Amino acid sequence: MIIGLTGGIGSGKTAVSDSFEALGITIVDADLASRVVVEKGKPSLNSIEEHFGNEILTPEGELDRAKLREIIFNSDSEKQWLESLLHPAIANQIQEELSSSKSPYTILVSPLLFETNQKEFCSKVLVVDVPVETQVSRTLERDGVSEEQVNSIINSQIDREKRLELADEVILNNGSLADLQEAVRELHHKFLSEI
Repeated sequence: MIIGLTGGIGSGKTAVSDSFEALGITIVDADLASRVVVEKGKPSLNSIEEHFGNEILTPEGELDRAKLREIIFNSDSEKQWLESLLHPAIANQIQEELSSSKSPYTILVSPLLFETNQKEFCSKVLVVDVPVETQVSRTLERDGVSEEQVNSIINSQIDREKRLELADEVILNNGSLADLQEAVRELHHKFLSEI
């Protein structure tokens, strides 16, 4: 059984996945997979360099993420090109990691679970939910970015109502870390009983 874990930016996906991991559950993180596929020497990074030129690389020969982000935020066609290159590579990386999991069930953490069709890998979807104001304040505190940038990220993700509509399970993360861990423990036992 594969549980897709998603939620908007600043909702607490990492706290939830860390709690599942502490219970012995394998975590596959789509964000980490997206980094693996563009590591030095990987075919995707070579394609990005061929497309954008070597100024897209750092002096160490690694992907300059900030420069790439700037390019794709300003050009829909470049963003589409990049997505058509990376989405299949990321999907393959995720499938490899999911198939090597040894825990009773596996959690696939993905902020863009619905937007990228990674939901197709999942038996169920667990959404971590918080009010939008909480998302903004937590992200500002955590990432030190502008409120405009946070709102832009929130607007690029599926809206909260739609995400909740598509969820099989929801954790409302508006209490303490202990409350969150207790909610995870309850779901853990529920998932084990469904295997």
